[in-house]
Amino acid sequence: MEYLITFVEGLASFISPCILPVIPLYISYFGASSESGKRAITNSIGFVTGFSLVFILLGIFAGTFGKLVHQYTNYINIILGLFLIIIGLNYMGVIFIKLLNKSKEIKKDKKDLNLISSVFFGIIFSLSWTPCVGAFLSSALILASTTGSVLKGAILLLLYSLGLAIPFIVTTLLLEKLKKTFDFIKKHYNIINKIAGSILILSGLWNIISGILGIIR
Repeated sequence: MEYLITFVEGLASFISPCILPVIPLYISYFGASSESGKRAITNSIGFVTGFSLVFILLGIFAGTFGKLVHQYTNYINIILGLFLIIIGLNYMGVIFIKLLNKSKEIKKDKKDLNLISSVFFGIIFSLSWTPCVGAFLSSALILASTTGSVLKGAILLLLYSLGLAIPFIVTTLLLEKLKKTFDFIKKHYNIINKIAGSILILSGLWNIISGILGIIR
């Protein structure tokens, strides 16, 4: 179940209000507006590889941390579950947390972008946009930390990265055809955010219930 959740959270990060509106701009940086479609795909693969490396390292760290405090897992589950509920309420608009609603602008000369620089661009993206995708990334890291396994933590964040990466690559290929889809998503942000918030709240409740049951046992 947690594997599916982290993958869906990656997808949700892609359509979050501070990322989706600038996706066409990102694609242009990959070279989609140039004569070479191959260059665009190569750069987009480099880009998603860059941010995936960072997220997987975070997953390894979270898994390691969870392993060290494994005996307190049930209590951590409850605390982190409450945290997920809070950020879920933020996405639903019930409360407002400024850090999770930050929007960033990208600054990069697309003329110099190639496979290697795209990887570094992806790394910069993962670091600078963490507050923007913070809600879903935090949820994925919470799941990773509660596993108490370094390998499982890495796999969970790999799935999160894939959920974020696959739409990037597909969009690079089909940017023109997906314009109407982008417009539809932007038009229905309110509903999408409520759904995303609900997913986070359910994940939080799952963590809390698991923690309570673990303590009772």
